[in-house]
Amino acid sequence: MRGSRVLIGQLVRNLVANAVVHNVPGGSVAVRVADGTVRVTNTGPVVARDDLAGLFEPFRRGEGRDRMGPGAGLGLSIVRSIAAAHGGTVAAVARTAEEGGGLEVTVTLPVTVTVGTSAS
Repeated sequence: MRGSRVLIGQLVRNLVANAVVHNVPGGSVAVRVADGTVRVTNTGPVVARDDLAGLFEPFRRGEGRDRMGPGAGLGLSIVRSIAAAHGGTVAAVARTAEEGGGLEVTVTLPVTVTVGTSAS
């Protein structure tokens, strides 16, 4: 894929930092990277599906989050902006209590195929 290493690095840092900060004690974070896709999954409080879109809005945080706590509520909005600047998309899926709560956030960026190679 082609893009700004600095911006894509910031995208990944924001995803991972968000997953850590919005986790529960003893929770887990998983990161998977493959074929232009970065997927970060964490455990944590259960997020209502109706609240997902708002998490990508600047200065918005999950329900019940302490407004005086760390962060400004910009992490996922920055992720969305960087993904869009690279022709990509970002989506979040709320995990159920049975799955450990939290979110699965997936960023998909276009993969550039060079003549003589294939992207699979």
